[in-house]
Amino acid sequence: MECFVDVSDHYRLWVRATGPETGTPLLLIMGANASGLGWPDAFVEQLAEHHRVVVYDHRDTGRSTWAFDDHPYAIRDLATDAIAVLDALGLERAHVVGMSMGGVLVQLLLIDHPDRLLSATAFCTAALGSGLASGSQVPEDDLPGPDPALLALWAEMGDERDPEAELEWRVEHWRLLNGTELDFDPEVFRQLERRIIDHSGRFDAPVAHAMADQSGLERGTELADVEVPTLVVEAPADPINPPPHAAHLASLVAGAELVSIPGMGHALHPAVIDPLARAVLAHTTSVDAARA
Repeated sequence: MECFVDVSDHYRLWVRATGPETGTPLLLIMGANASGLGWPDAFVEQLAEHHRVVVYDHRDTGRSTWAFDDHPYAIRDLATDAIAVLDALGLERAHVVGMSMGGVLVQLLLIDHPDRLLSATAFCTAALGSGLASGSQVPEDDLPGPDPALLALWAEMGDERDPEAELEWRVEHWRLLNGTELDFDPEVFRQLERRIIDHSGRFDAPVAHAMADQSGLERGTELADVEVPTLVVEAPADPINPPPHAAHLASLVAGAELVSIPGMGHALHPAVIDPLARAVLAHTTSVDAARA
C-alpha cells in the first residue's frame, strides 16, 4: 500500500506499508538526505514476516515534497513527521527503528512521544547532545568525529553534477560509509541509487537536511527517564559514529540493550542485513510477547 501524507501546509510525504495488516506496526526512519528506499528490500521483507512495516521518504527526499529553499525547517520537525505518518495510517503505537539521523529522531520520539512507541531501535547514530547530534551546543564529550575523508566528500555534496557523475559520487559516498571491514561491491550500491533516482524522478543531490536548523537536539540527559524498551546496535566499522558512540547512547537510555554486529559500517551491506534483522526482531517480538 502506498499513499501520500500531508505533514504541514507545504510538505507531503510518500509512504509505503508492507506485511500483514494484523502484524504489530514497525516504522523505519532513514537517515539524513535519504529516501525510504534506502532500506534494502531483504531487510524490509524479513521484518514484514512479523510486522506491518512502514517506510517513508523524509521531506526533500524521494517522492516527498522538495521545498526547503522556500520553506525551511528544523531537524526536530522531522520527528513530528514520523508521528504524522502514524496518525495518517491510524496507528496508535508502533515499534520504531532509526538509522543515523533516523536514530536521532527515534531519541526525540522516546522523549516527546513515548506513548506512541512500542519499542525503539537505533543504530549508526549519535546520542542527543553528542557528535553530529550536538545541536547548537559544543559537545562536552570527547567522542570521535567522522572520518576526514567523509568530511571532504560532504563538502562537495551540493555541487552540480550530471546524472552519471552524481551516480558515481553517491557510490563513492557509500564506499566510504561502508567502512573497511567488509568488502565493498560498488554495483550493489549503484543499483540501489539507480532505484532511488528512478523513484525520486530526479537525480540532483538531496542536501536539505545538512542545512536544516540543528537546535533543540541538546537533550541527552532526558534519555535517563525513558521507559520504552530500547535497543542500540553498535556498528564497529562506522566511519561517522564509530565506537564508543553506541555504548555512550546505550549508557544514557534507561535500561537500553546494546548489541554489536561485526563488520558493520554506516551502510547496510548485504552481509549485515540478516544479523541486523535478527537483532531487531528479537527485540520487537520479545516486547510483543511481553505485552500479550
